[in-house]
Amino acid sequence: MDRDAQWRVIEQQRRAIADVLDDLAPSEWELPSLCAGWRIRDVAAHIALAPQPPGPVGMVREGLRARGRFHRLNHDVSVRYADAGNDLVAEIRAHAASRKLPVVTSYRNILFDIMVHGQDIAIPTDRQIGLPIEAAATAATRVWTMGWPFWAKHRLKGFRLVATDTDWAVGAGHEVRGRIADLLLLMTGRPVVVPRLTGDGVAALPTGSRNPF
Repeated sequence: MDRDAQWRVIEQQRRAIADVLDDLAPSEWELPSLCAGWRIRDVAAHIALAPQPPGPVGMVREGLRARGRFHRLNHDVSVRYADAGNDLVAEIRAHAASRKLPVVTSYRNILFDIMVHGQDIAIPTDRQIGLPIEAAATAATRVWTMGWPFWAKHRLKGFRLVATDTDWAVGAGHEVRGRIADLLLLMTGRPVVVPRLTGDGVAALPTGSRNPF
């Protein structure tokens, strides 16, 4: 997918997430998301903040506050914003088409970030957000090849991941088959999808929830 196509999917996913959030009961906002240690509300705040990045001074200030730990910075900024009474749904919609980026990332990372975080919200609340197959494959390839923060190629060494709904496969070893959307979630540390997968490698998959955000 080219850059514009990926940005269009990012916009579509933001709007779909806003629609799901609009449908949540107040208590559902406080449920744990698939992202370990993050409530649904916190993930929504993270999504709302992505197209509203702080300037360099703000980033330095938050970095010092988090003692240089990126994951802690990401979590704490999102939690504070989530608890500040902001209209997160309105903000996500207002900035859905924005192409602004935090200085530490790229649109390729925003693509998998928005797709995965949408599922972090949808699955625990029993909602549906569809992931376009081509976009999910593009995101999965990015996650597999990038290393930090998921280290998918290392964590899933000895497995061959094969998509059942598109021509996509990576790795070598025991076979794990599933929809490309589920393989994307597996690679980003969301073991909730393991029961949906098939193949001789499924029983040996790591099942711990190891996702940094």
